[in-house]
Amino acid sequence: MFQRSLSPDFGLLLADSMESRINSAIHMFFMNFNLAVIWLDKKFYVVDVQIARKGYGLYSPLAPAQYTLETSVQNFDFFHPGDQVKVIYVD
Repeated sequence: MFQRSLSPDFGLLLADSMESRINSAIHMFFMNFNLAVIWLDKKFYVVDVQIARKGYGLYSPLAPAQYTLETSVQNFDFFHPGDQVKVIYVD
């Protein structure tokens, strides 16, 4: 929350127990930089992509999502609704 920027090769994948528009919503209050937000369904298909502006309001996907990927705005053009994202878990 108190970082000043985000590296293009960094992202945060948030997971919920089920698909929902409300539970996958995010807010940008107190953020110091913009984010590319990619919402994914339970099979990791992209359901929505938005640029979330620093310090500006709430964002929710157009369709229910189970996963929310927050990453650098430089990655925005790599994701499109209907794409399937391959997730690799690393410890």
